[in-house]
Amino acid sequence: MSESDELRRRVRSLIHSRPGAQREFAAAIGLDESKLSKSLSGTRRFSPHELVRIAEYSGVTVNWLLNGSDDARTVAAVPAPTARSRSAPVDGPQSDARRRILETAWRLIARRGYHNVRIADIARELGTSTATIHYYFPSKNDVLLEALRRNVKLAFDRQVAELHTIADARERLVRLVELQLPTTGLLRDEWSVWLQVWTESTFDPDVRALYNDAYDRWYQTIAMTIRTGQQQGVFRKQDADEIATRLSALIDGLGIQVLTGKRGCSVDHMRQHLHDFIDRNIVERRP
Repeated sequence: MSESDELRRRVRSLIHSRPGAQREFAAAIGLDESKLSKSLSGTRRFSPHELVRIAEYSGVTVNWLLNGSDDARTVAAVPAPTARSRSAPVDGPQSDARRRILETAWRLIARRGYHNVRIADIARELGTSTATIHYYFPSKNDVLLEALRRNVKLAFDRQVAELHTIADARERLVRLVELQLPTTGLLRDEWSVWLQVWTESTFDPDVRALYNDAYDRWYQTIAMTIRTGQQQGVFRKQDADEIATRLSALIDGLGIQVLTGKRGCSVDHMRQHLHDFIDRNIVERRP
């Protein structure tokens, strides 16, 4: 089988593992049923966004969808076991109730702030009881830790889905940066959760340990992309870890400036700074 054949087979297995018909699966991932049918028949390709939605809804990773294993070597560094979402099942689809609780809690934390969200708020938003929330998450801190793991999974899924067809390392690095910009919506919410985790990790050793494992995956993804570019001859021969440290620090600093509303800072401003850094400090200069 080709990779596309395997991908379609795995998506079919996810559809068959859930109650309801293909129509319900399509609706759950926000895809027209006719488009899903065409993708499953091979007359249409799944888009990166659709792969991420399938993985999120089904509790698997995009890496598993494309390569058959969560740990398969791919274009992005694989999360450490401690940083992986515990919503992802070992066998079979994840609990819909747990997924909905986590999605709701994650959104509330991102938009209201961790310390402004109570378990009762999550329950009210879902129209359920606090006892139901506590069944899956014994404490609010457990919700925060799992929100970070969800951030890691979303970023990993998005990177694999978007980058696996891009062979040129320079183009891949530029796209990787684009996927990290705090644009309105999902990415800005992810940044909001990261900022709150940074604060909590200062005081909480458990949050700090998980954060370090989670951040290392992002850092390693940058470093491995730079090494690929060096092998291709499009990036300068230099210490890949050192340049990854500088680039990741620049992304973090500019992202904080954008989210905190520093005068003159915007997503466009951040993008331009990062492109300039890549061109001046990473790309090989041709005579």
